[in-house]
Amino acid sequence: MTTYLIRAASVLGGERSDLYLADGVIAALGADAADAATTARADGVDVVEIDASTLIALPGLVDLHTHLREPGREDAETVASGTRAAAVGGFTCVHAMANTDPVADTAGVVEQVWRLGEDAGWAQVRPVGAVTVGLRGEQLAELGAMADSAAAVRVFSDDGKCVDDPVLMRRALEYVKAFDGVVAQHAQEPRLTQGALMHEGVVSAELGLTGWPAVAEEAIVARDVLLAEHVGSRVHICHLSTAGSVDIVRWAKARGIDVTAEVTPHHLILTDEAVRGYDPQFKVNPPLRTAADVAAVRAGLADGTIDIVATDHAPHPDEDKDCEFAAAAMGMTGLETALSVVVAAMVDNPEYDFDWADVARTMSTTPAAIGRVAEQGRPLEVGEPANLVLVDPDATWTVDPAALRTASENTPFASDELPARVIATFWRGRATVLDGEPRARTDVRA
Repeated sequence: MTTYLIRAASVLGGERSDLYLADGVIAALGADAADAATTARADGVDVVEIDASTLIALPGLVDLHTHLREPGREDAETVASGTRAAAVGGFTCVHAMANTDPVADTAGVVEQVWRLGEDAGWAQVRPVGAVTVGLRGEQLAELGAMADSAAAVRVFSDDGKCVDDPVLMRRALEYVKAFDGVVAQHAQEPRLTQGALMHEGVVSAELGLTGWPAVAEEAIVARDVLLAEHVGSRVHICHLSTAGSVDIVRWAKARGIDVTAEVTPHHLILTDEAVRGYDPQFKVNPPLRTAADVAAVRAGLADGTIDIVATDHAPHPDEDKDCEFAAAAMGMTGLETALSVVVAAMVDNPEYDFDWADVARTMSTTPAAIGRVAEQGRPLEVGEPANLVLVDPDATWTVDPAALRTASENTPFASDELPARVIATFWRGRATVLDGEPRARTDVRA
Protein backbone atom coordinates (compact mmCIF):
# COMPACT_ATOMS: atom_id res chain seq x y z
CA MET A 1 0.00 0.00 0.00
CA THR A 2 1.22 3.50 -0.82
CA THR A 3 2.24 5.57 2.21
CA TYR A 4 2.24 9.35 2.53
CA LEU A 5 4.64 11.86 4.03
CA ILE A 6 2.76 15.12 4.58
CA ARG A 7 5.23 17.95 5.01
CA ALA A 8 4.68 20.96 7.31
CA ALA A 9 0.90 20.89 7.65
CA SER A 10 -0.69 23.34 10.07
CA VAL A 11 -2.54 20.98 12.44
CA LEU A 12 -5.97 22.49 13.21
CA GLY A 13 -4.62 25.81 11.98
CA GLY A 14 -1.87 25.83 14.61
CA GLU A 15 1.72 24.64 14.67
CA ARG A 16 3.15 22.97 11.60
CA SER A 17 4.22 19.35 11.65
CA ASP A 18 5.09 16.49 9.33
CA LEU A 19 2.76 13.47 9.36
CA TYR A 20 3.57 10.01 8.04
CA LEU A 21 0.59 7.82 7.09
CA ALA A 22 1.12 4.07 6.83
CA ASP A 23 -0.95 0.92 7.43
CA GLY A 24 -4.13 2.95 7.83
CA VAL A 25 -2.88 5.03 10.75
CA ILE A 26 -0.80 8.10 11.54
CA ALA A 27 2.47 6.24 11.98
CA ALA A 28 4.71 9.15 12.96
CA LEU A 29 4.70 12.90 13.57
CA GLY A 30 7.25 15.70 13.51
CA ALA A 31 10.88 14.76 12.95
CA ASP A 32 9.97 11.09 13.40
CA ALA A 33 7.76 11.28 10.30
CA ALA A 34 10.66 11.93 7.92
CA ASP A 35 12.74 9.23 9.60
CA ALA A 36 9.91 6.72 9.26
CA ALA A 37 9.48 7.61 5.58
CA THR A 38 13.21 7.19 4.95
CA THR A 39 13.17 3.76 6.57
CA ALA A 40 10.11 2.77 4.55
CA ARG A 41 11.75 3.79 1.27
CA ALA A 42 14.80 1.74 2.17
CA ASP A 43 12.50 -1.24 2.60
CA GLY A 44 11.03 -0.69 -0.87
CA VAL A 45 7.79 0.95 0.31
CA ASP A 46 6.20 3.54 -2.01
CA VAL A 47 6.21 6.90 -0.19
CA VAL A 48 4.35 9.85 -1.73
CA GLU A 49 5.51 13.20 -0.37
CA ILE A 50 3.02 16.08 -0.15
CA ASP A 51 4.05 19.69 0.39
CA ALA A 52 1.51 20.99 2.92
CA SER A 53 3.42 24.13 3.92
CA THR A 54 0.45 26.31 2.97
CA LEU A 55 -2.24 23.84 4.06
CA ILE A 56 -4.25 23.09 7.19
CA ALA A 57 -4.72 19.52 8.41
CA LEU A 58 -8.02 18.57 10.01
CA PRO A 59 -9.48 15.24 11.04
CA GLY A 60 -11.68 13.90 8.24
CA LEU A 61 -15.07 15.60 8.20
CA VAL A 62 -18.13 13.68 9.38
CA ASP A 63 -21.62 14.46 8.10
CA LEU A 64 -24.50 13.38 10.31
CA HIS A 65 -27.13 14.16 7.68
CA THR A 66 -26.66 13.02 4.05
CA HIS A 67 -29.25 11.88 1.53
CA LEU A 68 -27.58 9.31 -0.75
CA ARG A 69 -30.93 8.32 -2.36
CA GLU A 70 -29.94 4.69 -2.97
CA PRO A 71 -31.89 2.43 -3.08
CA GLY A 72 -34.73 3.80 -5.15
CA ARG A 73 -33.67 7.21 -6.52
CA GLU A 74 -30.45 6.46 -8.31
CA ASP A 75 -31.44 9.12 -10.87
CA ALA A 76 -30.63 11.70 -8.16
CA GLU A 77 -27.65 10.09 -6.43
CA THR A 78 -26.03 6.76 -5.66
CA VAL A 79 -23.97 5.72 -2.69
CA ALA A 80 -20.90 5.77 -4.95
CA SER A 81 -21.53 9.21 -6.48
CA GLY A 82 -22.56 10.73 -3.16
CA THR A 83 -19.55 9.46 -1.25
CA ARG A 84 -17.26 10.54 -4.07
CA ALA A 85 -18.69 14.06 -3.67
CA ALA A 86 -18.21 13.71 0.07
CA ALA A 87 -14.53 12.87 -0.34
CA VAL A 88 -14.02 15.90 -2.58
CA GLY A 89 -15.64 17.98 0.15
CA GLY A 90 -13.25 16.61 2.78
CA PHE A 91 -15.57 14.05 4.37
CA THR A 92 -14.38 10.62 5.47
CA CYS A 93 -17.75 9.55 6.92
CA VAL A 94 -21.38 10.27 6.08
CA HIS A 95 -24.63 9.18 7.69
CA ALA A 96 -27.09 8.07 5.01
CA MET A 97 -30.65 9.12 5.79
CA ALA A 98 -33.47 6.58 5.80
CA ASN A 99 -35.93 8.12 3.31
CA THR A 100 -34.98 5.81 0.46
CA ASP A 101 -37.21 3.43 -1.52
CA PRO A 102 -37.54 1.00 0.14
CA VAL A 103 -37.22 2.92 3.39
CA ALA A 104 -34.24 1.96 5.56
CA ASP A 105 -36.45 0.55 8.31
CA THR A 106 -35.08 -3.01 8.47
CA ALA A 107 -31.72 -4.64 9.09
CA GLY A 108 -31.65 -5.82 5.49
CA VAL A 109 -31.90 -2.36 3.96
CA VAL A 110 -29.38 -0.68 6.27
CA GLU A 111 -26.90 -3.49 5.65
CA GLN A 112 -27.36 -3.05 1.89
CA VAL A 113 -26.54 0.68 2.17
CA TRP A 114 -23.56 -0.03 4.44
CA ARG A 115 -22.15 -2.61 2.00
CA LEU A 116 -22.60 -0.24 -0.94
CA GLY A 117 -20.49 2.27 0.94
CA GLU A 118 -17.76 -0.25 1.68
CA ASP A 119 -17.72 -1.37 -1.95
CA ALA A 120 -17.56 2.21 -3.28
CA GLY A 121 -14.47 2.99 -1.22
CA TRP A 122 -14.78 6.77 -1.03
CA ALA A 123 -15.88 7.28 2.59
CA GLN A 124 -17.36 5.42 5.50
CA VAL A 125 -21.15 5.13 5.26
CA ARG A 126 -23.15 4.87 8.46
CA PRO A 127 -26.82 4.23 7.64
CA VAL A 128 -29.47 6.07 9.62
CA GLY A 129 -32.42 3.85 10.50
CA ALA A 130 -36.03 4.97 10.21
CA VAL A 131 -37.85 5.55 13.49
CA THR A 132 -41.17 4.31 12.14
CA VAL A 133 -42.14 1.71 9.59
CA GLY A 134 -42.20 3.28 6.13
CA LEU A 135 -41.75 6.74 7.71
CA ARG A 136 -45.51 6.63 8.24
CA GLY A 137 -45.46 7.60 11.91
CA GLU A 138 -47.70 4.72 12.95
CA GLN A 139 -45.45 2.09 14.57
CA LEU A 140 -41.81 1.79 15.51
CA ALA A 141 -39.44 0.22 12.99
CA GLU A 142 -37.02 -2.60 13.84
CA LEU A 143 -34.73 -0.34 15.86
CA GLY A 144 -33.02 -3.12 17.81
CA ALA A 145 -32.45 -5.28 14.74
CA MET A 146 -30.87 -2.36 12.87
CA ALA A 147 -28.66 -1.61 15.87
CA ASP A 148 -27.51 -5.25 16.01
CA SER A 149 -26.94 -5.50 12.26
CA ALA A 150 -23.60 -5.30 10.45
CA ALA A 151 -24.40 -1.63 9.85
CA ALA A 152 -24.42 -1.02 13.65
CA VAL A 153 -27.01 1.75 13.38
CA ARG A 154 -26.97 4.27 16.24
CA VAL A 155 -28.84 7.22 14.70
CA PHE A 156 -32.54 6.92 13.91
CA SER A 157 -34.61 9.49 12.05
CA ASP A 158 -37.73 9.86 9.93
CA ASP A 159 -36.07 12.92 8.38
CA GLY A 160 -38.22 14.48 5.73
CA LYS A 161 -41.10 13.82 8.08
CA CYS A 162 -41.58 14.62 11.72
CA VAL A 163 -42.33 12.00 14.36
CA ASP A 164 -45.26 14.18 15.39
CA ASP A 165 -47.03 11.64 17.66
CA PRO A 166 -45.68 12.38 21.17
CA VAL A 167 -46.43 8.86 22.42
CA LEU A 168 -44.50 7.29 19.54
CA MET A 169 -41.63 9.74 20.03
CA ARG A 170 -41.47 8.89 23.72
CA ARG A 171 -41.36 5.16 22.97
CA ALA A 172 -38.55 5.67 20.43
CA LEU A 173 -36.52 7.69 22.92
CA GLU A 174 -36.96 4.97 25.52
CA TYR A 175 -36.11 2.15 23.10
CA VAL A 176 -32.81 3.56 21.81
CA LYS A 177 -31.42 3.87 25.35
CA ALA A 178 -30.81 0.11 25.34
CA PHE A 179 -28.01 0.42 22.75
CA ASP A 180 -26.91 4.05 23.29
CA GLY A 181 -28.73 5.26 20.21
CA VAL A 182 -30.14 8.68 19.45
CA VAL A 183 -33.33 9.85 17.77
CA ALA A 184 -32.71 12.68 15.31
CA GLN A 185 -35.90 14.68 14.94
CA HIS A 186 -37.05 16.56 11.86
CA ALA A 187 -38.83 19.29 13.83
CA GLN A 188 -41.89 20.23 11.82
CA GLU A 189 -45.42 20.30 13.19
CA PRO A 190 -47.28 19.09 10.06
CA ARG A 191 -50.59 20.80 10.82
CA LEU A 192 -48.87 24.19 10.98
CA THR A 193 -47.01 23.70 7.70
CA GLN A 194 -49.57 22.17 5.38
CA GLY A 195 -48.94 23.50 1.88
CA ALA A 196 -46.04 25.68 3.07
CA LEU A 197 -43.53 26.74 0.42
CA MET A 198 -41.21 29.09 2.31
CA HIS A 199 -40.69 30.86 5.64
CA GLU A 200 -43.75 32.70 6.91
CA GLY A 201 -42.96 36.39 7.12
CA VAL A 202 -42.80 39.63 5.21
CA VAL A 203 -41.25 38.06 2.10
CA SER A 204 -43.81 35.24 1.87
CA ALA A 205 -46.63 37.76 2.18
CA GLU A 206 -45.19 39.94 -0.56
CA LEU A 207 -44.63 36.95 -2.86
CA GLY A 208 -48.02 35.40 -2.18
CA LEU A 209 -46.51 32.07 -1.13
CA THR A 210 -47.88 29.95 1.71
CA GLY A 211 -45.62 30.42 4.70
CA TRP A 212 -44.10 28.06 7.25
CA PRO A 213 -44.09 29.73 10.68
CA ALA A 214 -41.04 29.43 12.92
CA VAL A 215 -43.26 28.12 15.70
CA ALA A 216 -43.88 24.93 13.69
CA GLU A 217 -40.24 24.01 14.31
CA GLU A 218 -39.98 25.45 17.79
CA ALA A 219 -43.04 23.65 19.15
CA ILE A 220 -41.55 20.24 18.28
CA VAL A 221 -38.10 21.17 19.60
CA ALA A 222 -39.63 22.25 22.92
CA ARG A 223 -41.77 19.12 23.21
CA ASP A 224 -38.93 16.75 22.38
CA VAL A 225 -36.33 18.17 24.75
CA LEU A 226 -38.90 17.75 27.52
CA LEU A 227 -39.63 14.18 26.43
CA ALA A 228 -35.90 13.43 26.38
CA GLU A 229 -35.61 14.81 29.90
CA HIS A 230 -38.59 12.77 31.06
CA VAL A 231 -37.22 9.44 29.83
CA GLY A 232 -33.51 10.22 30.30
CA SER A 233 -32.55 9.73 26.66
CA ARG A 234 -30.54 11.49 23.98
CA VAL A 235 -32.30 13.56 21.34
CA HIS A 236 -30.77 15.30 18.35
CA ILE A 237 -32.42 18.20 16.49
CA CYS A 238 -31.92 18.11 12.74
CA HIS A 239 -31.33 21.27 10.67
CA LEU A 240 -32.25 23.79 13.39
CA SER A 241 -33.14 27.05 11.65
CA THR A 242 -34.84 29.60 13.91
CA ALA A 243 -33.79 31.96 16.67
CA GLY A 244 -36.50 30.52 18.89
CA SER A 245 -35.15 26.99 18.45
CA VAL A 246 -31.68 28.21 19.46
CA ASP A 247 -33.16 29.70 22.64
CA ILE A 248 -34.99 26.46 23.48
CA VAL A 249 -31.89 24.30 22.99
CA ARG A 250 -29.82 26.73 25.05
CA TRP A 251 -32.40 26.52 27.85
CA ALA A 252 -32.51 22.71 27.64
CA LYS A 253 -28.73 22.39 27.87
CA ALA A 254 -28.64 24.71 30.88
CA ARG A 255 -31.22 22.41 32.47
CA GLY A 256 -28.98 19.38 31.86
CA ILE A 257 -31.08 17.77 29.14
CA ASP A 258 -29.09 15.50 26.80
CA VAL A 259 -29.85 17.35 23.56
CA THR A 260 -27.64 18.06 20.56
CA ALA A 261 -28.45 20.13 17.50
CA GLU A 262 -27.18 20.75 14.00
CA VAL A 263 -27.33 23.65 11.58
CA THR A 264 -26.86 23.37 7.83
CA PRO A 265 -24.37 25.49 5.89
CA HIS A 266 -27.16 27.09 3.88
CA HIS A 267 -28.99 28.21 7.01
CA LEU A 268 -25.77 29.91 8.12
CA ILE A 269 -25.56 32.16 5.08
CA LEU A 270 -28.81 32.36 3.05
CA THR A 271 -32.06 34.12 3.97
CA ASP A 272 -35.64 34.10 2.70
CA GLU A 273 -34.75 37.13 0.58
CA ALA A 274 -33.15 34.63 -1.85
CA VAL A 275 -36.63 33.32 -2.71
CA ARG A 276 -37.75 36.63 -4.24
CA GLY A 277 -36.78 35.39 -7.70
CA TYR A 278 -38.94 32.25 -7.30
CA ASP A 279 -35.86 30.14 -8.05
CA PRO A 280 -36.56 26.54 -6.93
CA GLN A 281 -32.89 26.09 -6.04
CA PHE A 282 -33.68 28.07 -2.89
CA LYS A 283 -36.64 25.89 -1.91
CA VAL A 284 -35.59 23.76 1.03
CA ASN A 285 -36.94 22.03 4.13
CA PRO A 286 -36.82 23.71 6.63
CA PRO A 287 -37.08 26.93 4.63
CA LEU A 288 -34.54 29.70 4.48
CA ARG A 289 -35.32 32.04 7.37
CA THR A 290 -34.78 35.73 8.16
CA ALA A 291 -31.53 37.60 8.66
CA ALA A 292 -32.27 37.62 12.40
CA ASP A 293 -32.53 33.84 12.37
CA VAL A 294 -29.24 33.53 10.47
CA ALA A 295 -27.54 35.72 13.06
CA ALA A 296 -29.01 33.59 15.86
CA VAL A 297 -27.87 30.25 14.44
CA ARG A 298 -24.40 31.66 13.78
CA ALA A 299 -24.18 32.85 17.37
CA GLY A 300 -25.52 29.50 18.58
CA LEU A 301 -22.87 27.61 16.63
CA ALA A 302 -20.14 29.93 17.92
CA ASP A 303 -21.14 29.57 21.59
CA GLY A 304 -21.74 25.80 21.45
CA THR A 305 -25.53 25.83 21.76
CA ILE A 306 -25.61 24.28 18.30
CA ASP A 307 -23.19 21.36 18.38
CA ILE A 308 -22.45 20.61 14.76
CA VAL A 309 -22.76 21.55 11.10
CA ALA A 310 -24.52 18.92 8.97
CA THR A 311 -25.02 19.29 5.24
CA ASP A 312 -28.53 17.88 4.71
CA HIS A 313 -27.16 17.09 1.23
CA ALA A 314 -30.38 16.56 -0.77
CA PRO A 315 -29.75 15.91 -4.48
CA HIS A 316 -32.57 16.09 -7.00
CA PRO A 317 -32.58 15.46 -10.77
CA ASP A 318 -33.16 18.44 -13.06
CA GLU A 319 -36.82 17.65 -13.67
CA ASP A 320 -37.58 17.95 -9.95
CA LYS A 321 -36.14 21.47 -9.80
CA ASP A 322 -36.58 22.84 -13.32
CA CYS A 323 -40.25 23.70 -12.83
CA GLU A 324 -42.49 26.24 -11.13
CA PHE A 325 -41.64 26.99 -7.50
CA ALA A 326 -44.77 25.40 -6.01
CA ALA A 327 -44.17 22.09 -7.78
CA ALA A 328 -40.42 21.88 -7.19
CA ALA A 329 -38.83 19.46 -4.75
CA MET A 330 -37.30 20.78 -1.55
CA GLY A 331 -33.58 20.39 -1.00
CA MET A 332 -30.05 21.43 -1.91
CA THR A 333 -26.77 19.64 -2.45
CA GLY A 334 -24.07 20.48 0.06
CA LEU A 335 -21.25 17.98 0.47
CA GLU A 336 -18.79 19.78 -1.78
CA THR A 337 -19.60 23.33 -0.64
CA ALA A 338 -20.15 22.79 3.11
CA LEU A 339 -16.64 23.49 4.34
CA SER A 340 -16.26 26.59 2.20
CA VAL A 341 -19.62 28.00 3.34
CA VAL A 342 -18.70 27.47 6.99
CA VAL A 343 -15.41 29.25 6.40
CA ALA A 344 -17.24 32.17 4.76
CA ALA A 345 -19.96 32.40 7.41
CA MET A 346 -17.87 31.74 10.52
CA VAL A 347 -14.07 31.47 10.18
CA ASP A 348 -13.60 34.53 7.95
CA ASN A 349 -16.31 36.49 9.81
CA PRO A 350 -14.69 38.85 12.36
CA GLU A 351 -17.94 38.95 14.33
CA TYR A 352 -17.29 35.44 15.67
CA ASP A 353 -14.38 33.82 17.48
CA PHE A 354 -14.50 30.69 15.35
CA ASP A 355 -11.26 29.17 14.14
CA TRP A 356 -10.10 26.00 12.40
CA ALA A 357 -10.14 24.05 15.66
CA ASP A 358 -13.83 24.95 15.89
CA VAL A 359 -14.32 23.68 12.34
CA ALA A 360 -12.79 20.37 13.42
CA ARG A 361 -15.01 20.28 16.51
CA THR A 362 -18.28 21.04 14.72
CA MET A 363 -17.65 19.15 11.48
CA SER A 364 -15.66 16.13 12.68
CA THR A 365 -15.14 15.41 16.37
CA THR A 366 -18.63 16.15 17.69
CA PRO A 367 -20.66 14.62 14.84
CA ALA A 368 -18.57 11.45 15.18
CA ALA A 369 -19.31 11.40 18.91
CA ILE A 370 -23.05 11.93 18.39
CA GLY A 371 -23.15 9.12 15.82
CA ARG A 372 -20.94 6.88 18.00
CA VAL A 373 -18.40 6.42 15.19
CA ALA A 374 -15.32 5.47 17.18
CA GLU A 375 -12.78 5.60 14.33
CA GLN A 376 -13.76 9.07 13.08
CA GLY A 377 -13.15 12.53 14.47
CA ARG A 378 -9.99 11.37 16.17
CA PRO A 379 -7.05 13.65 17.08
CA LEU A 380 -4.19 13.80 14.61
CA GLU A 381 -1.82 11.82 16.79
CA VAL A 382 0.42 8.79 16.41
CA GLY A 383 -1.53 5.54 16.28
CA GLU A 384 -4.84 7.19 15.39
CA PRO A 385 -6.74 6.23 12.20
CA ALA A 386 -5.43 8.09 9.16
CA ASN A 387 -8.70 9.88 8.39
CA LEU A 388 -7.81 13.47 7.60
CA VAL A 389 -8.21 16.33 5.15
CA LEU A 390 -5.78 18.96 3.87
CA VAL A 391 -7.32 22.36 3.15
CA ASP A 392 -5.92 25.42 1.41
CA PRO A 393 -7.38 28.28 3.49
CA ASP A 394 -6.26 30.96 1.03
CA ALA A 395 -7.73 29.42 -2.11
CA THR A 396 -10.96 30.56 -3.70
CA TRP A 397 -13.09 28.72 -6.19
CA THR A 398 -16.22 29.35 -8.23
CA VAL A 399 -19.06 26.87 -7.92
CA ASP A 400 -19.91 25.27 -11.26
CA PRO A 401 -22.90 22.91 -10.79
CA ALA A 402 -21.86 20.80 -13.79
CA ALA A 403 -18.37 20.26 -12.38
CA LEU A 404 -19.53 19.03 -8.97
CA ARG A 405 -19.03 15.31 -8.32
CA THR A 406 -22.52 14.73 -6.99
CA ALA A 407 -24.94 13.27 -9.54
CA SER A 408 -27.30 16.28 -9.25
CA GLU A 409 -26.77 19.98 -9.90
CA ASN A 410 -29.21 21.60 -7.45
CA THR A 411 -26.82 23.84 -5.57
CA PRO A 412 -27.91 27.28 -4.33
CA PHE A 413 -24.33 28.52 -4.73
CA ALA A 414 -24.04 28.32 -8.53
CA SER A 415 -21.48 30.85 -9.82
CA ASP A 416 -20.63 32.00 -6.29
CA GLU A 417 -16.99 32.43 -5.35
CA LEU A 418 -16.26 30.58 -2.11
CA PRO A 419 -13.18 30.53 0.14
CA ALA A 420 -10.99 27.54 1.06
CA ARG A 421 -10.52 24.41 -1.03
CA VAL A 422 -9.96 20.77 -0.14
CA ILE A 423 -6.64 19.63 -1.59
CA ALA A 424 -6.42 16.08 -0.26
CA THR A 425 -8.59 13.65 1.69
CA PHE A 426 -7.36 10.45 3.31
CA TRP A 427 -9.65 7.67 4.52
CA ARG A 428 -8.14 4.69 6.33
CA GLY A 429 -4.74 5.85 5.13
CA ARG A 430 -5.65 5.87 1.43
CA ALA A 431 -5.85 9.08 -0.59
CA THR A 432 -9.40 9.45 -1.90
CA VAL A 433 -8.61 12.96 -3.14
CA LEU A 434 -5.27 14.38 -4.29
CA ASP A 435 -4.71 17.82 -5.82
CA GLY A 436 -8.44 18.41 -5.42
CA GLU A 437 -9.38 15.48 -7.65
CA PRO A 438 -10.96 12.16 -6.59
CA ARG A 439 -8.65 9.15 -6.78
CA ALA A 440 -10.54 5.89 -7.18
CA ARG A 441 -9.07 2.61 -6.02
CA THR A 442 -8.94 -0.14 -8.65
CA ASP A 443 -12.11 -1.85 -7.47
CA VAL A 444 -14.16 1.30 -6.89
CA ARG A 445 -17.52 1.53 -8.64
CA ALA A 446 -17.94 4.49 -10.99
